[in-house]
Amino acid sequence: MDGGSSALTGIVIFVLLLASAFFSGSETALTAASRAQMHKLELDGNRRARRVNILIRDRERLIGAILLGNNLVQTLAAALATVLFLDLFGDSGIAVATLVMTVLTLVFGEVLPKTAAITRPEAMAMTVAPIMRWIVLVFAPFTALLKSVIRWSLRLIGIDIGAENPVLSPADELRGALELHHAEGRVEKEARDLIRGALDLEEIRVEEIMVHRKSMEMVDLDQPTEQAIAQALKSKFTRLPIHRGDAENIVGVLHAKDLLKALWDAEGDSARIDLAAISREPYFTPETTTLAEQLDNFKTKQEHFALVVDEYGALMGLVTLEDILEEIVGEIEDEYDSPVQGVRPQADGSINVDGDVTIRDLNKAMDWTLPDAEAVTVAGLVIHEAQSIPEVGQTFSFHGFRFHILRRRRNQITALKITPIDGGKPEPEYTDI
Repeated sequence: MDGGSSALTGIVIFVLLLASAFFSGSETALTAASRAQMHKLELDGNRRARRVNILIRDRERLIGAILLGNNLVQTLAAALATVLFLDLFGDSGIAVATLVMTVLTLVFGEVLPKTAAITRPEAMAMTVAPIMRWIVLVFAPFTALLKSVIRWSLRLIGIDIGAENPVLSPADELRGALELHHAEGRVEKEARDLIRGALDLEEIRVEEIMVHRKSMEMVDLDQPTEQAIAQALKSKFTRLPIHRGDAENIVGVLHAKDLLKALWDAEGDSARIDLAAISREPYFTPETTTLAEQLDNFKTKQEHFALVVDEYGALMGLVTLEDILEEIVGEIEDEYDSPVQGVRPQADGSINVDGDVTIRDLNKAMDWTLPDAEAVTVAGLVIHEAQSIPEVGQTFSFHGFRFHILRRRRNQITALKITPIDGGKPEPEYTDI
């Protein structure tokens, strides 16, 4: 091989390495590009983003074409390099060609282009998409054959890549993205809580946010009417359940507006008012209803207030439209609301918490991640983990926190002291090797 032929072969090898770099960079850019961002850009009229979306819609065909093209140019480059170095170095040319091409292919054909692509995948994906579109079309017959062979081979070992088995739901993917961006400082806590609250409506049941029946304010119709009206007017709530005798015997819901109208019509004479007659029909909902379902029910029935019952029809508590909205936007306080009590940070970094504070509210207030799958309140979580009703003075450690029992009334834990251990991070269940 003369000098001119050697120079030409070197130029061809260089071009083939550039082609390999293009294929490697394109693979990384097109697979790492955010589908959400590409979809948004396409909706905004970006034609390059539309080409990217067309390509990544069939990732199997795209990857097949890229790998086929990359392997072709790398194999051809290696073959030409072997011929060139055999001519230059004789029998030792094979070893030299192997060493040189391994380094050149690894650095310039793989690592460098992939590193460049991963830094700005969306921009590079839109840049290479027009060229990759034609390459995919040219290689389409070959990739179709490859897909058939690969699928057949995988089925032999029990893997069906055609079956849809998503590991995470779209909502879970959004939650993961939110937590990641929040940890990186790109999403504020308030914005994260707002979006996460909306996503959680499908998973939270009304029993997890309801006002428990022990904390409900109700009006007993068996008491004198004047006393019942005075109680309703002094209440900070607009709607009050009314019952006769047993608190389970709910006969209606008294609305403050209806009461004021009745007082006006009766010219202030409470003796002329029949509270049962002006009360509204009570609306009951099962405790297993999700917040998303209950929100739809409120809109359909034009209600703002529901009484929660268990599977036996026993009264468990009440839930309002405001309670559901607060799961999304946080606490909504009006002129009659008092600041939420029960979470009191201490100077030593610990938190004094009332036992009936819900785990969800505590997590939101302190930005913690205590599990709420097995219990609704903090006291319930401690009882679940301890598998007993703790005594005052006992201390338990779990989920990255230390729980010290401060007060107990009968079988109810009323106050605890919670101290984060190592920043409140749960101990890992594995160790690095």
